[in-house]
Amino acid sequence: MSDAEESNAEEEEIEQEEKSENEEQESKDEENPEEAEEEIREEIPLTDEIIAQSLSLLAKTGSGLAHAYVRLEASNRNLTDISRLEAFVHLRFIDLSNNRLRNVSSLQRLKFLLTLKLDFNELSAFDLPPFPYLQTLSLSNNRLRTITGIEQQRLESLNLNHNQIDSCTGLDQSKLPNLTSLELRENHINTTKGISLPGLKSLFVAANNITKLEDIENLSRLTTLHLRDNKLSNLDGFSSDMRQLQYINLRGNSTSEASELKKLAVLPMLRALVLLDTPLSESDSYRLDVLVTLDKLERLDKDQFTDEEKADAQDEQKRREATAEPDEGEGESKDDE
Repeated sequence: MSDAEESNAEEEEIEQEEKSENEEQESKDEENPEEAEEEIREEIPLTDEIIAQSLSLLAKTGSGLAHAYVRLEASNRNLTDISRLEAFVHLRFIDLSNNRLRNVSSLQRLKFLLTLKLDFNELSAFDLPPFPYLQTLSLSNNRLRTITGIEQQRLESLNLNHNQIDSCTGLDQSKLPNLTSLELRENHINTTKGISLPGLKSLFVAANNITKLEDIENLSRLTTLHLRDNKLSNLDGFSSDMRQLQYINLRGNSTSEASELKKLAVLPMLRALVLLDTPLSESDSYRLDVLVTLDKLERLDKDQFTDEEKADAQDEQKRREATAEPDEGEGESKDDE
């Protein structure tokens, strides 16, 4: 073999080895995407320049003798480090959504916070100590697996949509006594057991794996219950103590028996119900059957009940009651037998 041929052979062998190494590395990256991400993760801290661009709303400080900026909006910055915020103790409104934060412990000294938005980050836990004035907390689209650790005495609105939460444990009055709105859409919850929040007014748990409604009977102030796209086949769990519940969305569940609707008759204020994409909605007499069972309803799905539908339902209800009553003669005959 000539020197030129030997050189070409060596080059081809080196190229083949490099190709194999690249393919092997790509395969490893596909198998362990998180590890690959760790290797290429670039740290991007919150700088004074970004802070200057993000601050707004000048207001008096607590003493009333000075002024400070109280709003910071630093979303969509790919930030991984916000330790610089420790010094901004007068902030009341913070939006750090759409970043890459995994640790927000730098916020714990900001005792005047009223609103905190941390949506679309990489948080696996929220274990900050209670903020004395915090009213709104939004943690959607993170990596949270548990609610444990969220303890905020003044909090009114909590958004935990699109996480990996599989239990409602921790949602009790001692930790969240003033919560009125709770959003838990698209998590991994299979039961509402653990929700003990008597002051709750709105509960959104759509797109989970819920098969059973538990611990909701004491939610006496609840007005809105959103259960769309779960796996409910029965409607157990409601009680007459839920005196203010006006709207229930059951779209996309598995409820197939019309008799299950009778379990909603205990709700004195129920006025709107959504049952689209359930087996019940496939019946030709769907709207009539629902209104006969729940005669105080004003709207089913997207449509109000018409006066004609209400009249037909009343007639049908009377007809069914008459059919259900035994004939007096038959009753006497059976007694004689």
